[in-house]
Amino acid sequence: MKPESKFWQLVKKNTPQIQWTRLESWASFGVPDLLGYNNKCGFFMCELKVARGKKISFSPHQKMFHLTRTKRNFILVKADAPRAVKLYESSQIEELLTMGHAARPLVQDDWNAIQESLIAGL
Repeated sequence: MKPESKFWQLVKKNTPQIQWTRLESWASFGVPDLLGYNNKCGFFMCELKVARGKKISFSPHQKMFHLTRTKRNFILVKADAPRAVKLYESSQIEELLTMGHAARPLVQDDWNAIQESLIAGL
C-alpha cells in the first residue's frame, strides 16, 4: 500500500465525526484529495501530503488551488522525520513551500484537535 493510502486510512480511522469522500485527482488537477462533511460546518476539503524530508511537494495546480481558495480548505501533512501529523490551512501554502513542514501548524499530533479544527473551519 502506498504511503498516502496508509495516511488516508489513518485519517479516516482517527476522525470519526467527519464523513470523508476520497476524490480522484486525475479528474480535476489540483483539487484536494478529500472532501469532508460534518453537520456542524458543512463541506470542506483537505489535501494529504506525506513528507519524507523537510520539503513538501505541490504540483502547480495544487499551489493555485490553495492560493485562490483559502477558506475551508486544509493541508494535512504526515512527516517522517521527525515523525508527526500536522494540520495547516490553505492560506499557509506559501509558508509550506518555503519552510516545508517546519512551518507552524494549526495543530500537531493530536487527532481530536485536528478533527475539531477541521470541523470548526478555523
